[in-house]
Amino acid sequence: MATTSAGNGTPQRAAGGPPTAGGGGGGGGDRGWFAPKRGEERTAPPSRPGPVPAPGPASAPSAPGPVPEFTANPGYGRFEPSRDATLIRRVLEEVEPVSQALTSYFYALLFTRNPGVRTLFPAAMDTQRDRLFKALLTAAGLIDERRTLVEYLSHLGRGHRKYGTRSEHYPAVGECLIDALARYAPRTWGEEAEAAWVRAYTAISQIMIDAAAEDERRAPALWHAEVVSHEMRTSDIAVITVRPDQPYPFLAGQYASVETPWWPKVWRQYSLACAPRSDGLLVFHVKAVPAGWVSRALVHRARPGDVLRLGGPAGSMTVDHSRGNGLLCLGGSTGIAPIKALVEDVAGHGRARPVEVFYGARSDLDLYDLDTLREMERRLSWLSVRPVVEGPSGGITGRLPDAVRQGGPWHAFDGYLSGPPGMIRSGLEALVGVGIPSDRIRHDSLGGLVAQRS
Repeated sequence: MATTSAGNGTPQRAAGGPPTAGGGGGGGGDRGWFAPKRGEERTAPPSRPGPVPAPGPASAPSAPGPVPEFTANPGYGRFEPSRDATLIRRVLEEVEPVSQALTSYFYALLFTRNPGVRTLFPAAMDTQRDRLFKALLTAAGLIDERRTLVEYLSHLGRGHRKYGTRSEHYPAVGECLIDALARYAPRTWGEEAEAAWVRAYTAISQIMIDAAAEDERRAPALWHAEVVSHEMRTSDIAVITVRPDQPYPFLAGQYASVETPWWPKVWRQYSLACAPRSDGLLVFHVKAVPAGWVSRALVHRARPGDVLRLGGPAGSMTVDHSRGNGLLCLGGSTGIAPIKALVEDVAGHGRARPVEVFYGARSDLDLYDLDTLREMERRLSWLSVRPVVEGPSGGITGRLPDAVRQGGPWHAFDGYLSGPPGMIRSGLEALVGVGIPSDRIRHDSLGGLVAQRS
């Protein structure tokens, strides 16, 4: 994922994520997701659906296996993937042109009806507002893609613990969501559409509540981490090392959400630039971006002794050590951070497997971590590092995807992509084009791929 300001966790569709499921019911024979269970009767929605009822208590964590089914709202029937998803997407299409007005109205309702909820949000709402509401609409649009939906919402449910979100907050959000959609989708809204959205939100909230409850049993909501080293590599890129107050259970290639003391309740995601270490230290590569409150604070303001807060680790761009395939890694700008962690991870497992790293930047000066990678290359016979620069350079000149196409063959490699969303899209196309199946390509910078699906 891009470590300058990672995406909003939008579910992966093409590579490295869970398989996309159709409308059939998994783990329940041929039943639909909310088809009645044996002995139950299907109930029709009332003439005017009422407020969204509170989700039930969180269930115990389930063992790995089929995607679970979820109980429908009393009075709203069972979820019908094809029918309800169609109704939901028609509403989404209608509100898309007025999304800003819809979002503002939603929050006006939420904060007016529930003043205490406002304290969970940062003082400046612009970015956080867009992310939260986009996540809700994205989840609704995925309601018939069960495996993708559960993966996405479980991640969100765990991540929302750091904000102080509790199960009793979900009904308030659901009621305001329904009322906002009813106001801004007059053409497609009606009793059927409202009932479909109520059923969908009930499922969405329950998945998130269950994931948070399971996570609470094994991990804190957040970690405090002291800055122990702050090294400027360029005028706008810093390498920051922190010491968490308790063990941080992550895998190489994952990322963490970070909050600074200067911008309370404003969180941004940054990839970890190291594999787990015996001393417990964590390393981040951060690039200050224009108008980036957190990134600019971390690069230009943070100093040793400052204390940051970290949310739990997330991300699927990890190495499967049961496989013997080589690793073909593309890292653009600070996207080289998780690639470096993957190299350390392979080295730590003591199994020689070819790792080819293509490190892209705009100029030679922007290859801020090349010396470290070159040192690793001298020590590790199976590692090859190839810098690729868009402008004049003493090495490979051009774009990362073009450089990959000129090499190879790559059919025996697994692909890893990390960098800005545009690079992820072009890199994914290039890797598939050189013969790497999409299910063997991993990345976590996913925001730009959702628009591509639409």
